[in-house]
Amino acid sequence: MAALLDVIAPIFLVLAFGYIAVWKGFFRDESIDGLMQFTQTFALPCLLFRGISTLDLAKNFDPALLLTYYTGAIAAFLAAMMGAHYLFARRWEDSVAIGFCALFSNTLMLGIPITERAYGTEALAGNYAIISIHAPLCYGIGITTMELVINRGGGIRATASRVLRTMFRNSLVIGISLGLFVNLTGMHLPKLFTDALDMLVRAAVPAALFGLGGILYRYRPEGDFRVIAWTVAASLLLHPAVTWAMGTTLHLSTAQMRSAVVTASVAPGVNAYLFANMYGVAKRVAASTVLIATGVALITVWFWLSVLGGSTAG
Repeated sequence: MAALLDVIAPIFLVLAFGYIAVWKGFFRDESIDGLMQFTQTFALPCLLFRGISTLDLAKNFDPALLLTYYTGAIAAFLAAMMGAHYLFARRWEDSVAIGFCALFSNTLMLGIPITERAYGTEALAGNYAIISIHAPLCYGIGITTMELVINRGGGIRATASRVLRTMFRNSLVIGISLGLFVNLTGMHLPKLFTDALDMLVRAAVPAALFGLGGILYRYRPEGDFRVIAWTVAASLLLHPAVTWAMGTTLHLSTAQMRSAVVTASVAPGVNAYLFANMYGVAKRVAASTVLIATGVALITVWFWLSVLGGSTAG
């Protein structure tokens, strides 16, 4: 247990440092916004670019791994969306945004550092394979569903155009796309350039975690506790459970199971709130879900690391 706490506690402490810094006025809101802009539009895309550009696609881009993780993600999306509508009488637009909270796990700011601390840098290949389609697929599902709900099934061409425009304006998708281009073309990048990128990459995750803590301070929960609890359960309980069951059925390797299940067990990312904010629906539920799930994830991550075993922390 002490080893598992060595994995999890430092990550959540960095989050707590950001939360306390904003709470006590050491960082202003605009400073946190600037830090998050740096990480989300520059540093994290650089991390994705480097990870995917050097990934052995033939070895690690396994359809069984992707099917395992995204079956869990889509199950969580459907459960949260349908529950919001049929159990809690939320209108469909709200329900899609609530479903997106359960769909979009924080694969970058939580999934990568937890996997790395638990199993080492070499264990991240599965994470990068999952992340390589995470933003495009999740935004594609969310935006398509929302546009179909808004238009009540009409305007398929306009819906497809909006989905593609929104996805390829996303800096994370751009970093992924450029990384895949370099990987597939075998392009050689100058060492001077990659060394500079690696400096940015080393700053990306700790800066993003600190900034996320500051962002979470704004999203203090209020009201809607039943639907929030339902969404947190879909994200933190259903998603990793389905992922573990699928991975066991498909006989994933130990490394693949670790990447898939740990990634599935983390909380929704800030993108869940950004999606709700983009459409102006269910913003309070989305913000509160991100905050509460981030705290609860301390328990779910610990549980799944115990199940998976083999942590190198200590």
